[in-house]
Amino acid sequence: MTHSVPAAPLFGEAAPIEASPQTLAFLARRRSASAVALTAPAPGDDELATLLRLATRVPDHGKLSPWRFVVLKGEPKRRFIAGLEAIAERRPDAAKLQAKLGKIKAPPLTVAVISRLAPAGDIPEWEQRLSAGAVCMTLIIAAQAMGYGANWITDWYAYDEDAGRLLGLADGERVAGYVHLGTSAEPPLERVRPDVAAIVEAWKG
Repeated sequence: MTHSVPAAPLFGEAAPIEASPQTLAFLARRRSASAVALTAPAPGDDELATLLRLATRVPDHGKLSPWRFVVLKGEPKRRFIAGLEAIAERRPDAAKLQAKLGKIKAPPLTVAVISRLAPAGDIPEWEQRLSAGAVCMTLIIAAQAMGYGANWITDWYAYDEDAGRLLGLADGERVAGYVHLGTSAEPPLERVRPDVAAIVEAWKG
């Protein structure tokens, strides 16, 4: 696929707020693809570099960049999955944990978004963690705008300490999400959405 993405603006350059009906139309129908339905081709190296650049254009109080990426693909990804399988085999619910690995096995490319805390400063941890979540969401939006399927999940291996060591997490780091990327073998079907009116209220003091 060929995609043209503008270069990042220079520091201090004006970034006008402009209406984008195409973006609104895209968001109105945005739908995550099933992870197990993701197949090749995945974004290439240049496309992935663009996606990661776009994913970091998120709210980041204090300009801390409280996140980083671990790219999983090819043989290294297969070794990572084998490591997860070995971890699962040692658990009493091994069969259940093994079954859940299907979502990471199928996609040709996975990006682990790692939430990390700035060592000093007065920005609350909550805000830094939320920024990492914004990175995950922006990454899947950018990937889908490129024409690829994307799915953001966590699952047991995002919270397991042994799996975290396998991934290379440092102290204070957490997996904000595994973002799976590829080409969807089937069109996603619309799911139930919330009744927005039921979850909105005007503050009356």
